[in-house]
Amino acid sequence: MSIEEVGTLIIGGGQAGLAMSEHLAKRGVNHLIVERHRIAERWRSERWDSLVANGPAWHDRFPGMTFAGIDPDSFATKHEIVSYFEAYARQIGAPIRCGVEVKSLRRKNGAGFRVETSAGAIEAAQVVVATGPFQRPVIPPIVAAESGITQIHSSGYRNPAQLREGAVLVIGAGSSGVQIADELACAGRRVFLSVGQHNRPPRRYRGRDFVWWLGALGEWDAKAPSPGTQHVTIAVSGANGGHTVDLRSLAGRGVTLLGTADRFQDGSLFFLPNLAKNIADGDANYLSVLAAADSYVQQRGLDFPEEPDAHRLAPDPECVTHPILQLNLADAGITSIIWATGYALDFGWVEVDAFDDQGRPVHQRGVSTVPGLYFLGLSWLSRRASAFIWGVWHDADYLAGCIAGA
Repeated sequence: MSIEEVGTLIIGGGQAGLAMSEHLAKRGVNHLIVERHRIAERWRSERWDSLVANGPAWHDRFPGMTFAGIDPDSFATKHEIVSYFEAYARQIGAPIRCGVEVKSLRRKNGAGFRVETSAGAIEAAQVVVATGPFQRPVIPPIVAAESGITQIHSSGYRNPAQLREGAVLVIGAGSSGVQIADELACAGRRVFLSVGQHNRPPRRYRGRDFVWWLGALGEWDAKAPSPGTQHVTIAVSGANGGHTVDLRSLAGRGVTLLGTADRFQDGSLFFLPNLAKNIADGDANYLSVLAAADSYVQQRGLDFPEEPDAHRLAPDPECVTHPILQLNLADAGITSIIWATGYALDFGWVEVDAFDDQGRPVHQRGVSTVPGLYFLGLSWLSRRASAFIWGVWHDADYLAGCIAGA
């Protein structure tokens, strides 16, 4: 069987792969995208039914296309996001093959790479790994499988009706955790929410969305504070038109807040005594954004409406001042646990010496230490914006220039 040869192979047909394709095409670089499922597959099959983007439509997009038929200040549904990426692929004429899974990537003798796929081998002079930062769902080995509790990762959650009757424990207070807890509470479920370290920005402040403030304050361009910096756990929501996440409000609606899940023993889950601190740290992040925005407005003499009430925080509820440190799951009626505990990188199929001792790619702005190998779409690849839709587009422009130059 003959082996297909391409100049540059892009592995992954999501936002990173499509952005890479556009910039390579602009430079006349021959390339091919292979995607193991469908375009933007994780938006299709690894997100809950009611999910919307965490940023408004004017922001969470590529520069070359707006969302069709929706208010720019609204938050696109996951179905609208999938349709957007499909339309974008058609607009740029992306050479993509779906249903092609990459089994392994190895260096050839000499220059270039050999890639084994479900559809045969491909040899490429250069390879861009554009599989994103959310690769392998992480469920910490805390609650034993034989506990009788249904345990799923947030990537496997779809809607409240999917879960067994009974109370639900959501572990993790980032965007996924707080939104899922909110949805379950609205559906009438008894909900417990384990709160870890997180940032908690305002959704809007003084007439501008949080993402606008990140740009104005230079936060999107912030460089990684250290090599291998991971995704920031941030509690923000575009659900129901977008709103500031307030854990105290969730508690007021019956959600029981807990500290960080620590260990499981004899049917009980134990929590660290850090709930008040975690909430206080989230508040400090929230107030720091308001203060930075106020300073920005004052220094530039801008006529933005004042919001003094935004600086006032409600008192801590009972579950924070007197936290539960031990919870018997059966006594609490908990039948399901949803682990909103993030993802780990999984590059086991990349069989080249391009990683550190923790399995993270070693690179400079996505340019690997292995000649001809590039990474795109990772958190903090070059700056804070790197894992986001418009941020990955700019990183792809840089890498396309490197590839074209090579």
